[in-house]
Amino acid sequence: MMHVGFFCLFVLSAVDVASSEKVCSFQDVLNHLNLTKNNELFYMTRPVKDHRLATDVSLDILLYAILDVRETDQTFIPYVWLVVSWQSQYISWNPKDFCGIEKVSIPQEVLWKPDLTIEEMIEKDRAPLSPHLTISSNGEVNLQNDLVMVSTCRMHVYKFPFDTQSCSLSFRSIIHPLTEIHLFHNSSSKEATKESKEFMRTQYEWLFNDIKIYTETTHSFGYDQDVIIFTINMKRRSILYIVNFLLPVLFFLCLDLASFLISDNGGEKLSFKVTVLLAVTVLQLILNDILPASSNRIPLIALYCIGVFSLMMLSLLETIVVMYLMRKDSEPQEDKAEKDRCLKEDKRGQVNFHNCEEAQQQPDG
Repeated sequence: MMHVGFFCLFVLSAVDVASSEKVCSFQDVLNHLNLTKNNELFYMTRPVKDHRLATDVSLDILLYAILDVRETDQTFIPYVWLVVSWQSQYISWNPKDFCGIEKVSIPQEVLWKPDLTIEEMIEKDRAPLSPHLTISSNGEVNLQNDLVMVSTCRMHVYKFPFDTQSCSLSFRSIIHPLTEIHLFHNSSSKEATKESKEFMRTQYEWLFNDIKIYTETTHSFGYDQDVIIFTINMKRRSILYIVNFLLPVLFFLCLDLASFLISDNGGEKLSFKVTVLLAVTVLQLILNDILPASSNRIPLIALYCIGVFSLMMLSLLETIVVMYLMRKDSEPQEDKAEKDRCLKEDKRGQVNFHNCEEAQQQPDG
């Protein structure tokens, strides 16, 4: 009987423990906060109880890929992962009251979000926006999005194709001054560079070097604003340009120099030089489509092509002059040979009077 009593007591205690376990859901947290789309308290204004307090907004990016760099348009197309965090003073709960729930995902439309813009962006983001953001029990709001942006970038192509480009992404608020939104970043330049290199998917024809992050205060539209600038430094892969452009131009120059071994008597040398010169002209047209027209300095590769083109042009002019002088020198000898031929034919009685009259009118060499 005693064993039966202990067994019954154990069963009853297990039932009491099972019945005392509380079942919670994310909706319970939202009901506690009264967080709905109809509650204007959360999405109409900045989430501060005192308007004199600024909202601290943390902003970090991770570079996933370099999709394209257009020298002619001077545009830069990166694929980045954006992480934005800020504090809401209207959101807080005790995780112990809700079965340890510390984070809840909700639609973006429910909460206020900082009006951040990228100054260099010239086209709308082509990647789909994340429909949700995350709120924490301490009031922290976290928004993560991937962006495929087309941004302007001033290209310096003086050392093309051995150039290094630096393109910046500047984030700031559209209407809020410094006293209302304070921007800062958590990751250092070294940390952002390391993480970007670990997660880099593709780099196009470039080699990613590093990311420089710094914050500055600018004065625009009558008030001060925080601006976070992410500068992406990258180096061009030059091997393809060396093989497909620089070496062929050099080879054409060598062929032009080798053409001096061709005899000047016929027209083959002149036609060969003109053909080689036209080939270099085609390469220059291709280069003109690559380099931007707004460059302040003439790129070294353009000077290289102009120099080779000038040498080949001088070589062609030299060939034309030499052939002209040789022709002038050979004319008196031809006239003398024609006179001798006429005299021989005269003795034989086979004279061509028209040709002989022309030969006799020429002065003796």
